[in-house]
Parts: sequence; C-alpha cells; structure tokens
Amino acid sequence: MEVSYHPTLQTDARLGRIVRILNDYATVVVSGTKLAAELGTTRSEVWRLVQQLRQFGVSIEGRPSTGYRLRTVPDLLLPEIVSPLVRGTIFSRYIHHYYKIGSTNTEAMQAAATGAPEGSVFLAEQQTAGRGRGAHQWYSAQSSGIYCSVILRPPLPPFEALILSLATGLAVYQAVQSKAPHLSLDLKWPNDLLINGKKFCGILTEMNAEATRVRHVVIGIGINVNQTNFPAELQPVATSLRQAAGTEWSRVELCAALLKSLDREYRDLLSRPDARGSVLRRFQERSSLVRGRAVRVEENGVFEGITDGLDPRGFLQVRTLQGLRLVLSGTVRPKE
Repeated sequence: MEVSYHPTLQTDARLGRIVRILNDYATVVVSGTKLAAELGTTRSEVWRLVQQLRQFGVSIEGRPSTGYRLRTVPDLLLPEIVSPLVRGTIFSRYIHHYYKIGSTNTEAMQAAATGAPEGSVFLAEQQTAGRGRGAHQWYSAQSSGIYCSVILRPPLPPFEALILSLATGLAVYQAVQSKAPHLSLDLKWPNDLLINGKKFCGILTEMNAEATRVRHVVIGIGINVNQTNFPAELQPVATSLRQAAGTEWSRVELCAALLKSLDREYRDLLSRPDARGSVLRRFQERSSLVRGRAVRVEENGVFEGITDGLDPRGFLQVRTLQGLRLVLSGTVRPKE
C-alpha cells in the first residue's frame, strides 16, 4: 500500500496493522503471540510497537502476558483505517502517513518529482512547517485537523490549473456538508472556506509543468477540525468545525468523505464536457464574495472595486472605475 520515499519519516506500517487487527477483534483480547505471528515479528517487538502507539494517544489495554485490546478506535488517519473507506477511488492505493512532518505539500512535490503515481495521498497528524499561499504558514495542531496533500497528473494545459483549486474547494464544501448540513459554509476565491467570516480550510495548489502540459499537480488541503483554541494572532480570523458545530468530529470519516468527493470532482473534470462550467457555476452559487461585493485587491499594487463573477477560466472579475479587471492570483479582501 505504501511506497517509501523517506522511510525514516514515514509511519511504521506495522503500527497501522496492529490497530487494524485489534479493531477486527474488538470484543476479545488478542494475544501478543498472535500479533507477533500476524506481523512476522517477536512478542517483544509487538510490545515496543504497542508502547509507541500509546505515546501517539492510542488507548490499548493489556500487556505481553495477558494480550491486548483497543479501548476505542483511534481517530488517526492511518492508511489501514482510511483506505477501506475510499475503496474505488484513485486515492485508495498509495496512502502515506506521518505522525510529524514539515509539510505534506513539500513531501508530495518531492515524491511526484521522483515518479510517485497519481492518486498518492500524504496525511500527517502534525506539520511543523505547514504552508499556505505566499509566505503564509498553516497552523497544524497535533491530531486536531486534516493535513492532506494529493498528487494528480491531469492531461491539462497549465493555464487550466485554477479549475482544480476551485473544484477542490467544492469537494471540501460537499464533504463538510455531508456530515453537518446545518453549517453555513462560504467559499472565498480562490482557495479558502469560511464559517461566519472565519477561515477553517485553506487549499494550496502547486504545479510542475511544461509550456503546454502539466507534469504533476499537488493539492494541499488543511482543515481545522477539532481545534478548541488558536494562537492569539489567529483567533480573530480562524475557526474550526468543532467550534462552529459545538461537537467533536471524526477526522477519519471527514477525510474519507473529502477524498471521495475530490475523486468525483476530478473524474468529472476529465470526462464530462460541461464539468468546467459546472464547477464555475457551483462555486459562484456557494460564494458570497465573487459577485456584487466591494473588495480590496492586493495584486501588483492595490485596487478596489465590485466583484463581477468568474471568467471562463475561473479568474475573479472586479469592476473598477477604470473598467473590468481580472484577478489572477492576488489577495482579495471584503471592503467593509
């Protein structure tokens, strides 16, 4: 299931296998001997691995002499837990997991450059150098959010890459709505999702391309899921799904919903002639910002105007006193 690019960083696959075995026998105690046989290792090594899982917050009862049992199924984004939930998608076969990493996008870009297959997924419990657009960092509290990057190799020219970011925003929107239809979500062009004006998700799309074709695209998705507080500087602008909904979320279930939704959007883009128009239409319907809002745009200087929808490629149109202008990659803020 996993291809190792940096095996010293990547989670030991045996940890996930222990969790899967204990989950399969959830009502009984599993002996250390049976676990050792399943893993092809020794009982003492099983004990070491169980201790490691406990350090990661997995609640396991027992010891070598009595056997082991899961108290609760851990909400960890391990391949053995996520993969069965996304079977049938392009994302089920190559899932990589890290307890701590600098940036999933950086790791995915390096893997893509060395030939990692399309559909490869990189998931982390914590990022120490999570990245947003420009020079921004993404706050990545341990095992509280979804920090995910995927590799795609679309047969598209580079100028059409923006449509992938917009489609990813829709995929996140649909995944969250499937779990909490009462939440009022807002898409902020081109790559953020908001609740009550505060950001809970950011999307970072990076690309390696020739003049006429894309070699690979890495789409990074950061979702604030179960955070209950943020650093002081982020509190005015950031929120989490838990804060908005008032209840704790299953990151595993939301991650699976996200990958399935992204798989549908991506397949549609590659196969349906009307898919691009559908993405633009649905994005505009779900965004309060892209039409009729007074905004301030930071791109090659600063200008102000009223948003006037998206052009056929997905770029934001802003009507100014000097005429209609396209925003290609600038920062757009509502003007209060």
